[in-house]
Amino acid sequence: MPQENLQDRYAPEGVCFGCGPANDEGLRIKSRVEGDDVVCDWNPQPQHRAFGNVMNGGIIGAILDCHSNWTAVHALMKRDSLTNPPPTVTAEFTVKMLRPTPMDKTVHLRATAVEMKGERVVVEASLEADGKLRATFSGTFVAVKEGHPAYARWSGG
Repeated sequence: MPQENLQDRYAPEGVCFGCGPANDEGLRIKSRVEGDDVVCDWNPQPQHRAFGNVMNGGIIGAILDCHSNWTAVHALMKRDSLTNPPPTVTAEFTVKMLRPTPMDKTVHLRATAVEMKGERVVVEASLEADGKLRATFSGTFVAVKEGHPAYARWSGG
């Protein structure tokens, strides 16, 4: 039986373009824990095309950002023994496109929290397709407090 993904488990009403299960027009990635990593398999659709058989770089950035954000959430939950996900936001990220990502292949994301300090988590991730590394990612994510616009984000706010 496949493991439940983090988005459906903790944020079924989430509306984020990249990872919100309740956003019918979004990308709706599904991240799941696999050992110390968080992984995701996702299939691009025709509207995610840049040209020819190549996926748009902005879509690549969006799925890596959202997937890595959930990796940060998972790391904070694990470290702090939380039963509910802390609301987190992206502070910064860098994506390196290494080679074109094909549209007709499932993309595989893998992310790991590599540094945690207080409410900040640094995550490194990769995107592979057709057995080849296509892009790498490094990002910093921050858990926010009540009063921040993203504080109610997991409930669809």
